[in-house]
This record gives sequence, C-alpha cells and structure tokens, in this order.
Amino acid sequence: MSDPDMSDNRQRRWRLLLGDPASTALGGVSGADAAMDGALNALYEPPERGSGDRSAGLGDSAPRVARWLADIRTYFPSSVVQVMQADAIDRLNLARLLLEPEMLASVQPDVHLVGTLLSLHQAMPETAKATARQVVGAVVTEVERRIAQATRSAVAGALTRASRSRRPRLPDVDWNRTIHANLKHYQPDQKTVIPERLVGYGRRQNAVQRDVIVAIDESGSMAESVVYAGVFGAVLASIAALRTSVIAFDTNIVDLTGRLHDPVEVLFGTQLGGGTDINRAIAYAQSLISRPTDTLFVLISDLYEGGVRSEMLRRMRAMTAAGVQVVALLALSDSGAPSYDRENAAALAALGVPAFACTPDAFPDLLAEALARGDLTGWADRYQLRNQ
Repeated sequence: MSDPDMSDNRQRRWRLLLGDPASTALGGVSGADAAMDGALNALYEPPERGSGDRSAGLGDSAPRVARWLADIRTYFPSSVVQVMQADAIDRLNLARLLLEPEMLASVQPDVHLVGTLLSLHQAMPETAKATARQVVGAVVTEVERRIAQATRSAVAGALTRASRSRRPRLPDVDWNRTIHANLKHYQPDQKTVIPERLVGYGRRQNAVQRDVIVAIDESGSMAESVVYAGVFGAVLASIAALRTSVIAFDTNIVDLTGRLHDPVEVLFGTQLGGGTDINRAIAYAQSLISRPTDTLFVLISDLYEGGVRSEMLRRMRAMTAAGVQVVALLALSDSGAPSYDRENAAALAALGVPAFACTPDAFPDLLAEALARGDLTGWADRYQLRNQ
C-alpha cells in the first residue's frame, strides 16, 4: 500500500517543478510553497506571448531583485541558491544591478559570482567597490580554507621526497635511510648490509627548491579557473621552498607576482574577457625561467589560441627540451568537462605536455606529482581526468 504522505509530497514537487501550467492537473500552492513558486516563476517563467517583459519577471527594479534574493536564500538550500543566482545573471541581465552596493550586499557569495564581479570591476562605481571586495574576500577565505593546508602538505611531502639525493657525497649520506632501503641486500656470512643505493639528506628546508610559474588565461570562459588559480597562486607564494610567479593573460599580460601576498588583490588584478594570445604568455614565462630543471610551468587555459599557434608549440617544445616540467590545465574548476581546443591539446600531448582538466581538490596532489617529476599522464589516468 502506498504512503499518502509520500504521494502528496511527490505531487507537490512536480507542481513546483512544472510551474503554473500544472495547476489544473496538480492543484495550486499555498504558504511557503507559494513563495517558492513565485521565486521560481520570477526567474524561469517565460514571457507572455506578445509581451516584451516577463509574466512574473524581476524586471530591472533593484528593490524587487533584492527581495527575490532574500526569498531564495530563505526557501532553497545554498547549492540551489548559487545556481539560481547564476541563472538570474545570465537570463535576466542582472549584471548591471550588481554594480550597486545594495544589490551586492544581498547576494550569496560564491565562485561564479566572483567571476562575474571580476568581469565588471573596471566599470564598477567607487561606491560599490568596497562591497565587491567584501564579497570576493568572503569567497577567497572559503576557498583558502578548503585548499591551503592540503596544498602545503602535498608540496612539503613532494619536495622532501625529491630532495633525497640518490648520489650523495659521503658526508651527506643518511645512513639510517640507506640501511633501511637496502635491508634486502643483507649478507649473512658477512653480517652486514652492502648498499646498492645511497640515500642522502634533503636540502635545507628554508632553501628555494623549485620555481613555479602559473599562467592563467583570463578569457571570459575561464572565470571559475581564474578564481581558483589566483588563490592557489597566493598559497604557493607563502611556501618558502617555492619561488612562485603568477601571470594572467588575454592578448596582454599582467604579472601578478607582486600581489601574491593578498589573493583578493590578485583577483582584482585580472580582467576577465577579451581575446587570447597563449604564445605571448609562454614567451613571457620563458623570460622568468633561470633554472629549467627546477622549474614547473602550469598553463591554465582552454587552449583556444588567438596568437601564433606554431610559435606556441615551438616554445612549449623548447621548454620541455630544456628540462622544464610543463602541464596544461584545460580548467581548474568543479564544473565538469570543459570546452577546449582538442587539436591543440593533442599537439601538446605529442610534445610530452599532458593536458587535462583538474578540480581544486585534486590540484594539491597534482602539484606533488609534478614537483616530484612524476608521471602526470599516469596520474591523470588514475584520477580519470584526461580529456584526450
């Protein structure tokens, strides 16, 4: 026998999903359901035939939109609120209203909203900039909380493993680790271990062991990646064993290295939108390389090149030939499989440069693998991240 309450709840959900056209078959709504239905209608109900406005739309009234934002935060969970805010910006052209401080104070901060604000901040009036920074700062704090400790731990572990020399000088031999690594070579008749591999002490922990250069494509489609990459860059810059440089590029290049002490400043140093010249960005990155075999270059781009493709590939080939560890991230985001230039991704793979998308949670482990000069293609396969 079916549960009447379960059946009623299923009917209620279908009614909210289908909207007003389902009222005849499924009945009307009241109370909190009516408020939820109104919020959904304001965003998703199509315009009336012959009308230039939406039948229940938000229009361009800031007070009305602010009330709507408050309603959706009351009636829907955070994950749904983020989706509805993003849809409202796209469907109802609310970007202009986000330039008003009253509106910014009403929204729920999230990575997608930060991407929108970064694309608008050049046009933002002074009265809204302080509020915008607060919104961006709240998201940055949350992202840092999510990724900072995992990143520092992964990097420290990778550098410790990588710094143990396999050919140490006699004064630098770590005898405890050497004996442990060679126990299988114990000679019973001689009652000793004959080591086949010597393990040396790691470098001093306060020495710079690796150079990391991150190049971030700031074209409009890369908004979420820009936010995460900016925060990761600031975290990497706080690790003494790394010398971190971060650049953002479209058809121009902005060196953000001097802002890495403050990830909010890093993000406001970008300008989302515009074209893409990957070749020019790689050329600039090459000028920063002084220790090729100790350098990791991370290109974060969908690889849609607006510059000279042949030169881009030539520069990548030269980097890898010089000993630079290179990886191309097609996206650094939680948004699933990205759109990217498959021909360029395949060309990079043929040069030994793996190209795949990566989530923020997997990025620390990727860094550890790269800094230890591991097999990044195999790593991506294990994480099921490859897009080839």
